[in-house]
Amino acid sequence: MRAGTDELSIEFQQDEGDIRAERWGEMHVARYTLAPATDLTPFFAALPDGLCSGDHFGIVLEGEITVRYADGTEETARAGDLYHWPAGHTGWSDIGVVFVAVTPLHQVEEMEATMAAAVG
Repeated sequence: MRAGTDELSIEFQQDEGDIRAERWGEMHVARYTLAPATDLTPFFAALPDGLCSGDHFGIVLEGEITVRYADGTEETARAGDLYHWPAGHTGWSDIGVVFVAVTPLHQVEEMEATMAAAVG
């Protein structure tokens, strides 16, 4: 299976940002484009502890993103960096970022169900 990152389906689009993704087997493969000054924390408000409950593996293509974990530690991933962000994190980008994330599909589906239930 293959796809250019611009060929993935648009799951979310707002202003200068979007999420393009596909479900490949048991994995969710996505390209995230976040505009400068994007904070993901409000997006995770309905999830346990207000943190993302997915394990993400990927690469930062452009810009940079800072991730904060439940224990308060932070790390910044920059263009060219490979990463693993374990469940229990939030993130933001001051300058904007484009990154690819591969996440176990069952985790994405659980988060989607929790968020949908929270909005009714």
